[in-house]
Amino acid sequence: MGSLQLNSLIKQFGKGSDGRLAVADITLEVTQGEMVGIIGKSGAGKSTLLRMINRLVEPTSGSISFDGTDVTSLKGKALKKWRSECAMIFQQFHLIDRLDVLTNVLTGTLGRRYNILNIFKIFPKEEKINALKALHKLDLSNKALQRVETLSGGEQQRVAIARALMQKPKILLADEPISSLDPKNSKIVMDDIKKINNDEGITVICNLHSLEIAKQYSRRLMGLSEGKIVFDGPPENLTQKLSQELYDLENE
Repeated sequence: MGSLQLNSLIKQFGKGSDGRLAVADITLEVTQGEMVGIIGKSGAGKSTLLRMINRLVEPTSGSISFDGTDVTSLKGKALKKWRSECAMIFQQFHLIDRLDVLTNVLTGTLGRRYNILNIFKIFPKEEKINALKALHKLDLSNKALQRVETLSGGEQQRVAIARALMQKPKILLADEPISSLDPKNSKIVMDDIKKINNDEGITVICNLHSLEIAKQYSRRLMGLSEGKIVFDGPPENLTQKLSQELYDLENE
């Protein structure tokens, strides 16, 4: 595993005077095993930034590199491999409701397989064992054969995390993973993400709207405002004044 580097990264939606600058000239480095919380109000550029790292959104200019590889130039199978290594979980869980939990988790392996077995969702025994291990880590083994639509929102997000683990990621990107959850399930999900970071050394970059939760779980905070980084450091260095500016007194 290596470091993630963003260099002069810009994303503009639209052209000319009608364009909107979502991410404005961001340069940063995230080292192996960090747990980074990205904070800021809605529209600050948090989701766009994560989606550019995963290449779900293409940068307007600038570069992304990981462990010496230019991520922005990847295409085809190399890009597919990157998206497996840089797993992403979302506010909406993107699970297949009619399938059982185990099969949903196993779909995390499809990105690194390139054969006809993908079409029929035929999974080797070893992958099924690994999927059950991933569910066990998230205390969901007893739900393996349930249809995913029968689970609570918190349980579905943990299934999405287990699916991401099946990608054998080096980086886990979490885009507002608890925004649709109640406080109890939010804590369970964030505890699980933190445990994965601590136990497996997977780098985690997590967009969070709640400043208090971001402070509690992140060793490093990045504050975004109008697409720019206005704070980058440990939570204890974030002043009350800057917190208020970041959120326009939305929550604080």
